[in-house]
Amino acid sequence: MFGIVRPCRHVLCKGLYADWMGHLCGLCLALRDEHGHLSRLVTNYDGLLVSVLTEAQTSAPTSRRKAGPCALRGFKGADVVESEGVRLAASVSLLLAAGKVNDHVADGDGMYARRTLAAGATRLAGRWSSAGTATAGTLGFDPTPLTAAAVRQALLERVPAQRPPGSGAAPGLRELTGPTEDAVAAAFAHTGVLAGKPHNREALEAAGRGFGRLAHLIDAVEDLADDRASGAYNPLTATGTGLTEARRHCDAAHAELRAAVDALDLPRPALTRALLVRETGNAVSRAFATAGSQATAGTHGPGHAPGHSPGHPPGDPGAPPGRRPPKRDPGGLLSLACAAFTCCTCGLYRPPWDEDREGSCCERFDCSGYDCCSNCGNCCSCCSGEDGGCGCDGCGCDC
Repeated sequence: MFGIVRPCRHVLCKGLYADWMGHLCGLCLALRDEHGHLSRLVTNYDGLLVSVLTEAQTSAPTSRRKAGPCALRGFKGADVVESEGVRLAASVSLLLAAGKVNDHVADGDGMYARRTLAAGATRLAGRWSSAGTATAGTLGFDPTPLTAAAVRQALLERVPAQRPPGSGAAPGLRELTGPTEDAVAAAFAHTGVLAGKPHNREALEAAGRGFGRLAHLIDAVEDLADDRASGAYNPLTATGTGLTEARRHCDAAHAELRAAVDALDLPRPALTRALLVRETGNAVSRAFATAGSQATAGTHGPGHAPGHSPGHPPGDPGAPPGRRPPKRDPGGLLSLACAAFTCCTCGLYRPPWDEDREGSCCERFDCSGYDCCSNCGNCCSCCSGEDGGCGCDGCGCDC
């Protein structure tokens, strides 16, 4: 599971965290039920934003179902989201994962340089692409922006090396992030169709472009040290963009994303604002803190990242000084073991689904000490403060 939006129970009140987990587990189980266990490997934190956005635009309660015990939840059950938004998130996750695998194969990255593994990965990517396209068709979603994104990205990244001197300018940073922006904008925009909010389309597209640009830039910043060491392509290196300028681009994209979220008509905005505004801001700070630490450590040796701004906080709290923290998707035997564990645990024992969704709003949210149950039409208003945080003092939301 990967992505730039990685909230935990310590930064979300209990109600919002439970809802976030409901979307995450709902995406995982939707992939399993429609496309088989292996497809659950594409479950990612950012993909479920599509499901969150769909629910946020809907006034009526989103359908949920009881999921049985899962090893990844400590063998506990959960209420998981079951909706068209989750199916759209599954389709988007499959299509983007297929494009990413094909890109790794084309570049010959790591284990993909081995012909046998590359052939197997290509076949798997083809199955994921077909499955994602089929699901998109049932939802009325045109997957072309997503399927074309990887191809466009590959062309943009390869043109500078193939262009003879003096034949034209290489792509700029904004041009390099364009395919990702268009893909996410298309996915975000379709949530308005599913939720019956077509007037949200323009703001949704703007939010998608802002988030897509952020995701692309943060990934480039996090991979900068490794890409320089291995000689792999990195958009920051290719465009001569230093960390200071990259931070300026990220801050501008985050400001655009925040403005777009503010412009949305959202009956239930709390979780959307918590993820798309606050957590994306945290992701930017986290990425540049780590990159700043690496630049400081490498000042007197190879791999120093130019353009480092000393104003950004150095170091990642969990990383040893001067060393890069583990990547989110490590390779090798550990990655294979984790994939097998994820794929084989949840679902081997499948008790009957409990479709009952009874209970008041305050049974779904921890609002002890706050008078919300008298107005369940405006459920859990204590959790509707700015950026998804608590909007009152002492409401018992464990923020």
